[in-house]
Amino acid sequence: MPDNYTPRVTELLRAAGCRFERHGKGDHDIWYSPITNRRFMVDGRIKSRHWANHTLKQAGLAKAF
Repeated sequence: MPDNYTPRVTELLRAAGCRFERHGKGDHDIWYSPITNRRFMVDGRIKSRHWANHTLKQAGLAKAF
């Protein structure tokens, strides 16, 4: 079980055309999804597969974990 899903989540986001917008508060980043036409938050250290899937859902992508 990986202790950090963030690299794999960001790889999936970039492959889907999502882009990094800016740094947020703390260790969070703000990303933009052209699929949903919305901005969403990506934690700098995603430890839970549930949170990783939630992040993908916000971007308009299917579960991957």
